[in-house]
Amino acid sequence: MSRPSSIQRLLRQVILTELGLRAATKEGVEALADHTAHAVADACRASLVGVFELREGALHLLAGVGWPPYLAVQAIVCNDDPHLAKILAADEPVSLPDVVPRGLSRAGIESGLSVRVGDADAPLGVLGTYKLDRSGVDDEVPEFLDAVAQVLARALEQAHTEAALRESEARMRAILKGSADGLLTFDEDGAIESANPAAERMFGYEAGTLLGLSIHALLPSPSDRAARSAAGEVRPLDWLAEEAVGCRADGTTFPMRLSLSQIAQPTGTLYTGFVRDVTEQRTLEREVLRIADEERLRIGQDLHDGLGQLLTGTAMIAQSVARKLNRDDRPEAGQAEEVVALLRQADAQARALARGLVPVDLEANGLQAALQRLAANATHFFEVACTMTCRGTLPTSLPETVPIHVFRIAQEAVSNAVRHGKADQVTIDLGYEPSRVTLQVTDDGRGYPASVPQSSGPPSDPPFDNRGMGVRIMRYRAHLLGGRFEIRPGNEGGTVVSCTVPLDP
Repeated sequence: MSRPSSIQRLLRQVILTELGLRAATKEGVEALADHTAHAVADACRASLVGVFELREGALHLLAGVGWPPYLAVQAIVCNDDPHLAKILAADEPVSLPDVVPRGLSRAGIESGLSVRVGDADAPLGVLGTYKLDRSGVDDEVPEFLDAVAQVLARALEQAHTEAALRESEARMRAILKGSADGLLTFDEDGAIESANPAAERMFGYEAGTLLGLSIHALLPSPSDRAARSAAGEVRPLDWLAEEAVGCRADGTTFPMRLSLSQIAQPTGTLYTGFVRDVTEQRTLEREVLRIADEERLRIGQDLHDGLGQLLTGTAMIAQSVARKLNRDDRPEAGQAEEVVALLRQADAQARALARGLVPVDLEANGLQAALQRLAANATHFFEVACTMTCRGTLPTSLPETVPIHVFRIAQEAVSNAVRHGKADQVTIDLGYEPSRVTLQVTDDGRGYPASVPQSSGPPSDPPFDNRGMGVRIMRYRAHLLGGRFEIRPGNEGGTVVSCTVPLDP
């Protein structure tokens, strides 16, 4: 090998500097590769220079100097060539072997150097400088080619990363655009920064008109939480929950499910919310509850009118038999009296069950009276200490659906406390306020797992009836009223079931 002239050294330094600047300006890969091929040809006095892209294990000419046109459209070196494997494994330029690979020999190449572009574990391509004879190159050409290959590698890696990012973003935009769920992003102040078409349709806004609006206009908070937010007791977005009420552009509302996440950014927190309209789901839940209540009513009436009357009649017959046996001074008289007592006890229990299934107190005396009778029945039949308290002034009128749903929630909570929590004491607390009705059922039973979030579904392990529909139906009833339902461990053990139902002013 010979040493390069000072002019060649200077030219190569200029070329490396220029290539680095071009790569930093994010010039297109093809343009950078073409400029590199011509610059290397000048710097190395090569007959042919190739910038090859590695695709499917073969070298394809990305840009070059001196190549016949027919070779530019096909693989130059195939994946089964041992020389290609040697180039990709080496960390320095590799000379051509005595037997030149077929793709290169077809171009008349007899000698040259090839260097890998990229890391050995993830090669991107090959840079090569070739001659049509077997004349050598100066001893600084390998180092120069290696430096050029490193510049190309950085540019190709950046281009591949940006292409993958663009593809990912395009795919994500397509997914979000075609999603049936609404997507909203907004900042810490609630200003909406983006919305997909589903969200625009869901809330009844024209394309692009949601941007800049406040999320509070779409997801109004309950009045009590809004007041707490204004007083500085909670952050503006603390009221956002999994279950919420959406407000359309025309002022109508609809039930929705919100999945909220946040991303910390240098400029502040960005919130992302996936929104699903659950109107159909709520309609189905309402229908399920209607059918269940109708079936409950039918069973209660059958207990009262059918079994209750049958037991009453049977007790009367048994009483007559007992009197006759007493008059005849028969020894069986005592047993007959015992049968009469058992029949009357069964009749009383059947009628009490019927009253639980058909709480006529709701119509006659209101929710408070129905809950007092529920507490009394629990004490009598379950043999637990069940008490009922009431706070506040009873509103002059309640929406028709509120008393029945609140009563059923209390009924299910008491049943769960006794049957699954094995409680000895149960307290039913009813609260009336101008803006809401609150219910809290507290017991001293086995407790509720503290690791289960309040807003989540019930755990898979007792004490609550998680294998059936009890807890789900309680939650459905609360949601149908636009209220909030929670189950949590008590401060001193046991379980607390609470429901808060907002009332229209």
